[in-house]
Amino acid sequence: MKLIRLLLLLVITLCAAGIHAQQYPTKTIRFIVGFPPGGGTDIVTRIAAAKLTEAWGQQVVVDNRPGATGMIAANLVAKSPPDGYTLLTAHVNSQAIAPNATSKPLYDPTRDFAYVAYFGYAPNVLVIRPSTPAKNVKELIAMAKTHPGQLTFASPGVGSTNHLAGEMFRLATGIDIVHIPYKGSVPAIIDLLSGQVGMNFDTLSSVAAYLQSGRMRALAVTTPKRDMQLPEVPTLIELGIKNFEVTNWYGVAAPAGTPPEIVNKLNAEINRILDLKDVIARFDELGTRRNLMSPEQFAAFQRAELAKYKEVVTRAGVRME
Repeated sequence: MKLIRLLLLLVITLCAAGIHAQQYPTKTIRFIVGFPPGGGTDIVTRIAAAKLTEAWGQQVVVDNRPGATGMIAANLVAKSPPDGYTLLTAHVNSQAIAPNATSKPLYDPTRDFAYVAYFGYAPNVLVIRPSTPAKNVKELIAMAKTHPGQLTFASPGVGSTNHLAGEMFRLATGIDIVHIPYKGSVPAIIDLLSGQVGMNFDTLSSVAAYLQSGRMRALAVTTPKRDMQLPEVPTLIELGIKNFEVTNWYGVAAPAGTPPEIVNKLNAEINRILDLKDVIARFDELGTRRNLMSPEQFAAFQRAELAKYKEVVTRAGVRME
């Protein structure tokens, strides 16, 4: 009898969960963004939030919780109820880089989250000033080898994709270049333009205007394939640097334990939104490349990124404390 009662209780619980998932959402959904308003991550999230509000008739709001390269926001979501009403804009910094570069991370980026949907990525681009003597990557490497320790690269902060791309470049080529971290992209760009630093692996969205005006020159992109916005610029993989892929990616994650029915419902709706013509146009305008994934594909992608950056962080000795 006890076994029968337990089985009945399990059936009732599963039925209740299924009904809850079918009715979802019945109240406001909150997207937690680990960066200030106005940046690429925030804008992409607001596009998705507005479309979800329109589709489901429930308010989907964006709550910006900047700090610690997105870890504050990620920790908040990891500790939230797994009911689908608190979501994280999962970012490469908070889900793959920072936990590797922090001695005591407040959450496990794999175990503590259910990966829902992948928004896409912003390509990183190796940029220099037009006055730099090196005209291509081969010449840049030769210049760095001729003057070890003199070539500097900027980033918007320790643990950013710009920083990790620079470290990967240094390790892959054996050159001696020096990282100069800034507090954000703007001061890093200003000092590159003024000649205070030699190069940057910045996101395309941050430097596109400077490339168009001729104030910067792109030597390579860090994606596996050439970018549609810079078709004449080679990839670093093309140039012989194997497995060199660095992108500023973002997607949607929920607390671990969120019912699969809710995860799948969110995934289907977000992927539908990402295929809308106006959303495609807006993402292209932002320099964000869409790449639709299932929850399983996004979870596998996150694990692979975490492992990749663990190796880089360890070899380069990157620490965020």
